[in-house]
Amino acid sequence: MTGGGLLVAGTTSDAGKSVVTAGICRWLVRQGVKVAPFKAQNMSLNSFVTREGAEIGRAQAMQAQACRVEPTALMNPVLLKPGGEQSSQVVLLGKPVGELSARGYHGGRQQQLLGTVLECLAELRGTYDAVICEGAGSPAEINLRRTDIVNMGIARNAELPVLVVGDIDRGGVFASFYGTVALLSRQDQELIAGFLVNKFRGDVSLLEPGLDMLHDLTGRRTYGVLPFRHGLGIDEEDGLRISLRGAVRESEVSSPFGEDVLRVAVCAVPLMSNFTDVDALAAEPGVVVRFVDRPEELADADLVVVPGTRGTVRALEWLRERGLARALVRRADEGRPILGICGGFQLLGEHIEDDVESRRGQVEGLGVLPVRVRFAREKTLARPVGEALGEPVEGYEIHHGVAEVTGGEPFLDGCRVGRTWGTHWHGSLESDGFRRAFLREVAAAAGRRFVPAPDTSFAALREEQLDRLGDLIEQHADTDALWRLIESGAPQGLPFIPPGAPA
Repeated sequence: MTGGGLLVAGTTSDAGKSVVTAGICRWLVRQGVKVAPFKAQNMSLNSFVTREGAEIGRAQAMQAQACRVEPTALMNPVLLKPGGEQSSQVVLLGKPVGELSARGYHGGRQQQLLGTVLECLAELRGTYDAVICEGAGSPAEINLRRTDIVNMGIARNAELPVLVVGDIDRGGVFASFYGTVALLSRQDQELIAGFLVNKFRGDVSLLEPGLDMLHDLTGRRTYGVLPFRHGLGIDEEDGLRISLRGAVRESEVSSPFGEDVLRVAVCAVPLMSNFTDVDALAAEPGVVVRFVDRPEELADADLVVVPGTRGTVRALEWLRERGLARALVRRADEGRPILGICGGFQLLGEHIEDDVESRRGQVEGLGVLPVRVRFAREKTLARPVGEALGEPVEGYEIHHGVAEVTGGEPFLDGCRVGRTWGTHWHGSLESDGFRRAFLREVAAAAGRRFVPAPDTSFAALREEQLDRLGDLIEQHADTDALWRLIESGAPQGLPFIPPGAPA
């Protein structure tokens, strides 16, 4: 028996598809429904490693957490990791299979993956009561419709009803809803069940006349109006926001537990990946996290984080061009705290031999850590477990660079020299005891009277956040109508809205 399904599409990128998908998943699992998330194709530099060693988008990993299930490669069969303006690494079923230009991907390779994508979705629907799928961008990107495998392409093939989410905070949501439907072919329009308004501020009664008119114009209902709430983003696919910072900064618990705050500066390197690593820092009361791109912005930082990047050599050049490289070396010499993660760890070393990512051969690093890095064609994907600063730590690794550590003190399979730490482990700061021990060392080195709160649980904060998303759906959407969509598909007899697009 095939489980129910729903595709959550959006009028634009960042309309709230990921959040709404996670919210529907959490609402369903609280009703006793066995549910899984799915995104056929994801473009993101923020990824995660599943327990079977597969790389998928972090948003799908968080949606799996909303479902209270382990994430698997089936939930995100195609992941595109941009490596520049014109090309991306293609990750298929959790493993990299090569680099492709946008033209090469949309010119044929994408359509070849449709069979794999549909097989993954069918397997999930055969296992779960419901699968909540997330689209990408807009379903009305008519230049890409022919090869689409993530929006209407998969909806048509899998006969999924489609809910279109619009961000009313941007303005123009009614035109976006109407235009999205009107630019689709008759066959695609038959699957557009209706709309969901996201990020509404104010009195809903003032919006209702517009929703009635939208129904009259399109023959489609609005399934809910979600109010604007701060700090509800799950792990971002793109952009520079960190998902828990808003919640911590604007909540009542944002004051420091000790007498001082702790300032963290994150170098906003090009092709920055897994910047979600600093979410756990931002979740600590009294820790202020900001992204920086100028050397003077490091001056008052108690900790500088050099994050992961999909272009280590390019990031190194950028640091030098900006003057940040000199500032980092000077900071290390002065014994002021620096943490390098993955690509950030690699560029802090002595040299990088890269014939894979940048193909630049041997490049001198910043020389802060006794590490030599050689890029291997095979990508390391792992879920390591260990201990540091007397505390247990878990993390995950996603990198081509192989590090040869020639000195310093061991630190999470990397090393430490003075107050500079380097590791390939993403996610280590989510281990609460280790994070608190690390921040105590940083505070002592910075001369700050900062004390980590003794009871901050990053996992509990994530659960609270996912429950808040579930609450939004339960309280502000027509959940009975949503369940009918998931179980029975799009309503019959939905009207065609001209002009439409060719079939």
